[in-house]
Amino acid sequence: METPKTLQQAIQHYSDEQVCIDAVARMRWPEGVPVCPACGHKDHYYLKTQKRWKCKECYKQFTVKLGTVFEDSPISLTKWLPALWMLCNCKNGISSYEISRDLGVSQKAGWFMLQRLRLALQDGFFGSKLTGEVEVDETFIGGKARNMHVSERKRRITGTGTKDKTAVMGILERGGKVRATVVPNRKKHALQAEVYRHVEAGAALYSDALKSYQGLAGDYAHEVIDHAVKYVDGRVHTNGLENFWSLLKRGISGTYVSVEPFHLFRYLDEQMFRFNNRKDEAGKPLTDSDRFQLALSQIAGKRLTFAEVTGKVAGSPANA
Repeated sequence: METPKTLQQAIQHYSDEQVCIDAVARMRWPEGVPVCPACGHKDHYYLKTQKRWKCKECYKQFTVKLGTVFEDSPISLTKWLPALWMLCNCKNGISSYEISRDLGVSQKAGWFMLQRLRLALQDGFFGSKLTGEVEVDETFIGGKARNMHVSERKRRITGTGTKDKTAVMGILERGGKVRATVVPNRKKHALQAEVYRHVEAGAALYSDALKSYQGLAGDYAHEVIDHAVKYVDGRVHTNGLENFWSLLKRGISGTYVSVEPFHLFRYLDEQMFRFNNRKDEAGKPLTDSDRFQLALSQIAGKRLTFAEVTGKVAGSPANA
């Protein structure tokens, strides 16, 4: 069968466990030969009844899930792959309750599946710095106290303004990709450190009139748009990032409703993946299938345990 193009075709295509195993194996081992995770050898037996390989060198057995975001999961790949398809392609995201209903898993399992899949979508930003025309902006993410359950309202610091919100900074290369990250605050040191980290010196830099951006003109062609006066002045604006914030907040408020601050970076990874993979490098729109195949190619070498995602181990974001 050809590569599925729609969700319906994907569900039908990946309804067979062996088909799923073959699809993941092709992405993990493009040369067509599985590599033993224990010793690195390529000589093996395939145990068809157990759907796993046995290495001829060290005699250890391994499945296609080992060393991926699927590792140690009892949930079949026939559910994992449709979940990944939906996460990649649902513009406003997909909640754990929807995964639970659609795939027949518990809500808790669906939530953990989505957190692991978001790790697969993560971009390490190891490429070159952003250049050309670059927009920088920041926003706050967080639910309104009046919309919270009374127990949640008591647990959090409530109030108006930004007291119970998390600061997020975005950097967008026009015609290119966006990078967004959680920042401790909107002070000069925090924001300018991100600019220097991600933007090539000499780039045309556009920001609002926040004083934290003052001083960048020495390294960038920095121009400011004062939103108290107007939002666009020729090429000087941050409308590209405003569009990204709109998509992000629509997903968080409409689909996820409430996101804990220590998990927020995972939702940024998800939104960045969809936003950055709308088109290829030539400007041609990517299909749902293209995004799914790209995400599937990123599953290896990433591991997230339930203890880590719930903050039960030292060093996890929840304990930071």
